[in-house]
Amino acid sequence: MAVGNAYSNQIQNRNFLAPVGFKFVLNRSPKVAFFSNSSTIPGVSLGVANQATPLKDLPTPGDILEFNDFRLRFLVDENLENYLEIQKWMRALGYPDSLAEIYNFQQDYDFKDSDLMNVYSDATLFVLNSNQSANFKIMFKDMFPYDLSDLQFDATDSDIDYLTAEVSFKYTIYNITDLNGKNL
Repeated sequence: MAVGNAYSNQIQNRNFLAPVGFKFVLNRSPKVAFFSNSSTIPGVSLGVANQATPLKDLPTPGDILEFNDFRLRFLVDENLENYLEIQKWMRALGYPDSLAEIYNFQQDYDFKDSDLMNVYSDATLFVLNSNQSANFKIMFKDMFPYDLSDLQFDATDSDIDYLTAEVSFKYTIYNITDLNGKNL
């Protein structure tokens, strides 16, 4: 084997991925995305099927992928605008106070496909490189929130820690692409 070929399979970029380098864009809730301070690239698991044999069951790869939920933590603005964006979305999806709440929800936001009734939103997580420039993106399809954390006020705190909220999303699928949309 030639010396040049021995190194051709090695990692070319030796910089590590920094956990602080990301930018999140949620089409349906831009105020939440602006103050986001923590997010995840969800994990993936592949089911396993067992093939029976006379001696031992043998594990074989399954055919259904399960994607973990997408979680986003964000700083809450003092007018609760970003928190309420998610809460109103969830209230309209769940059991709202009245039918008028659903109608107001649908009229408040401009959406393209009337069949979807503004239930879903696409989102993009841009991962930044060591120069704080977008390196690649994770594109989420048909997201919707299903869990929004509490906001806890505490007058006994000696230092001000600004309130953060965490929201969990379900989605159809995500793809990791370069900045031009080509799958990596």
